[in-house]
Amino acid sequence: MRCTLLALNARFTHSCLALFAVRNALEQHLPDCEIKLLAGTINDPYLETLLSLADLEADALFFSVYIWNVDYVRRLVADLATLRPDCPIVMGGPQVTYGPQPDWPGQCTIVRGEIEAAGAAFFADLRAGNLKREYEAGVAAAFPSPYREVDFAGPLRNRAVYYESSRGCPFSCSYCLSSATTGVRHKGLTEVFAELRSILPHQPKSLRFVDRTFNADRQRALAIWRFLAEHAGPTKCHFEISPDLFDEEMFVFLARVPAGLFEFEIGLQTTNPASLAAVNRTMNLELAQTAIARLAAMDTIHLHLDLILGLPHETTASFRASVNAAISLAPHYLQMGLLKVLPGTGIQRRQAEFGIECGQSPPYPVLASRWLERRSLSRLFWFGKIVEAFFNNRYFRTFFRYLRATETDLSAFFDGLLAHCQATGFFSLSPTQELMARMLCEITASRADHQLLLELLRYDWLRCGHRFLPDSLRPAYTLRDAQNFLWQELPQNLPPFYDHAGRNEFFKQATFARFSGPALKETGLSQGLRDGLVVFLPERTASVERHQRAVLMPMTPPPLRV
Repeated sequence: MRCTLLALNARFTHSCLALFAVRNALEQHLPDCEIKLLAGTINDPYLETLLSLADLEADALFFSVYIWNVDYVRRLVADLATLRPDCPIVMGGPQVTYGPQPDWPGQCTIVRGEIEAAGAAFFADLRAGNLKREYEAGVAAAFPSPYREVDFAGPLRNRAVYYESSRGCPFSCSYCLSSATTGVRHKGLTEVFAELRSILPHQPKSLRFVDRTFNADRQRALAIWRFLAEHAGPTKCHFEISPDLFDEEMFVFLARVPAGLFEFEIGLQTTNPASLAAVNRTMNLELAQTAIARLAAMDTIHLHLDLILGLPHETTASFRASVNAAISLAPHYLQMGLLKVLPGTGIQRRQAEFGIECGQSPPYPVLASRWLERRSLSRLFWFGKIVEAFFNNRYFRTFFRYLRATETDLSAFFDGLLAHCQATGFFSLSPTQELMARMLCEITASRADHQLLLELLRYDWLRCGHRFLPDSLRPAYTLRDAQNFLWQELPQNLPPFYDHAGRNEFFKQATFARFSGPALKETGLSQGLRDGLVVFLPERTASVERHQRAVLMPMTPPPLRV
């Protein structure tokens, strides 16, 4: 028997953990089965994908169906039924387990639950060519890592590797599919360490733990982090964590972790207690915000912070308050996604109660609620897009750090930026750093501290590795002026920057700029100087975003000529 297993991921760099589990289950129950694993994306040309599948010599096709690929799968399946009416199509995954079932073609079979618990009857029917319409797989007693050595040179090459050390979630947030089941099943640490030892030598670029609320068991999480700190090497490890479940032992350990090793995805969701209560989200907001700020101050762990727009009881004012609170915590990435009213969740069952209107197709985004009418929600959606565009990069860190320290209402700043961007057609242009820097220059032109903000934008621009300044950021005292002055004034030997033989190379590789005393104070390079010259070196800082290293030079620049 020949079976083809297809994963349609959101991006090329993603992989599908379920695909490998299905392969292993097929080989266990049908040892003579020939199995082919295919991975594509929902952005692949449709007709090429369809014809390639139709031409395969396969006795059965398997699809793993999720909210992000269900429309693509639905279209494929409908056309495959025309081209290959003789070929059974088996589908599993959250979207066919909990979602509404369209009129799938008659040759389609849905497997609900975990493939490891599908049972012998399903595989016997598959071999006999006598599959039923649906099978209930249930819950597996064990879920070992499905990967093999050959996978890392084959279907996992250049892709993120997904790994689960547990299944289930200890919480019951009503917007999440994890709330459809209860309880958490943990693998023993011995098993986890053995499986990680088989994965990490292949040095995947990213190892993404799919555990829900990874740090719910603090000691277990800490043990795994310690293991990874010793064995992960260049692999980045990604975790979904709850910010109010940290203890002091965790912080002490994480303060010693090398920059870039860990990435934390943090579901803050909202700072509105009424909204959290309405969706059964259990969180100590004070502890959560304290923990996020403390992690951000380390600047060694990439922090991806989530807010959800459209939750029950969330108003324009409360959402803006959540945005202000989130930005004040200084995460590296702030995502503001619309609430998804997923089939099978508690939020769907209470949809009428909350007056929620949502899209009728995946991913079922909220369009309005009792607390946010359509226009208000739309305005906040575009507001979120502006925050994400300008904040979620390494371009303007010093600029926004200054605003956090001086603005009473950062959401008002971004609201003004949104109006300016809409008026100038920003959303139809490529959001380059140069364009966004110009927008920030223009929106701050009437502020009393405009000149200081321009300097901070120049500093941020040069820390990103540029060796020129765009027109919107050019100062009276040019980069060439700064370089020429230092070339004349610096000694032939200046440890640790260069010796006599390396002086020319130093000036070729570095970039030099002049900054005022207030700007130097905001960058943390100096206190109390009138102004100074800063060198931007080619080496990068040991921080999450790895900016160019900036150093204040031991020379006072000449006075500016007016």
